[in-house]
Amino acid sequence: MKQIMEHIKKGEFQQFYLLMGDENYLKKQYKEKLASALVDVEDSMNYHYAEGNNLDMNQMCELGETLPFFSERRVLVLENTGLLKKASKDVEEKFANFPDSTYVIMVEGEVDKRNSLYKFFTKQGYVANLTTPDEKTLLQWVKTLCKEEGKTIEDAAVFHLTEHMGTEMFLLKNELEKLFCYCQGRERITVADVNEICLDEAEDKLFDMLDAIGNRNQKKALKLYRDLLELHKPPMQLLTMLSRHFNILLQMSALKEAGTAYTDMASLCGVPPFTVKKYVAQTSAYSYKRLKAMVERCQMTDQEIKTGVIKDVVGVELLIVEFSGN
Repeated sequence: MKQIMEHIKKGEFQQFYLLMGDENYLKKQYKEKLASALVDVEDSMNYHYAEGNNLDMNQMCELGETLPFFSERRVLVLENTGLLKKASKDVEEKFANFPDSTYVIMVEGEVDKRNSLYKFFTKQGYVANLTTPDEKTLLQWVKTLCKEEGKTIEDAAVFHLTEHMGTEMFLLKNELEKLFCYCQGRERITVADVNEICLDEAEDKLFDMLDAIGNRNQKKALKLYRDLLELHKPPMQLLTMLSRHFNILLQMSALKEAGTAYTDMASLCGVPPFTVKKYVAQTSAYSYKRLKAMVERCQMTDQEIKTGVIKDVVGVELLIVEFSGN
């Protein structure tokens, strides 16, 4: 991210940019920053945006081969094309023949690093892997957004928000917007404000479900899962929370075995200090080997859902059954 901002600041750009990774907020932000720095995005003669894996790449490449119209640059923004996951040698060859005045910004979630087009971007352009920042970085980001609104926020309130809502940046920004409105006329945002505005019945049930899984109460865990579905909680968001929860327990288990102090555990795992005792207590229900296997199962289920092997609702339910079984 810093490197892209440096390119923009100096006005010294690569011809080809690949923005990849799982943090959609950052991909959107840097896609827009780059495009706006390169060309007037309202200039439909020289700025072209297309998305989806069914787009007409021949048409886009024809545009790329054309010199800009009364402009220094022509910019193509291509999003979620899937070209970085399949054979794309012909596209790579066409990109290589673009005039120096054509700039390409590709935005993709998943890529195959063996893909020839990916290798082309690494050699001829710049690749940025935009993933969710750690919680310390998120803390600073949230504080910056608050400062822009003329407000401050307690560290505990930020940690409370991320603990319950996750770390997806679009979601966090939306919750902050609600907090700004709620705290209008007041400078400081507190934990009480987060509880009042951001946490709903679904969030309470989510944490009750995690506790039920930890206590091997399968019947309760499944009931809470179905309650969450009825409250329109996306299964993939629940899977993200499960994966994050058990990944933290895995780290805590190793640190506890090493005799690490609680304050150091919080820093190393990126969690608020007041939650460490709760996490450490939960690790007693699992062996390190079991926790490692659970984290790997979450990752495997995520992959199976994204590749269409299993439906998201079923995949997460099977995980809950497995994790809460005796």
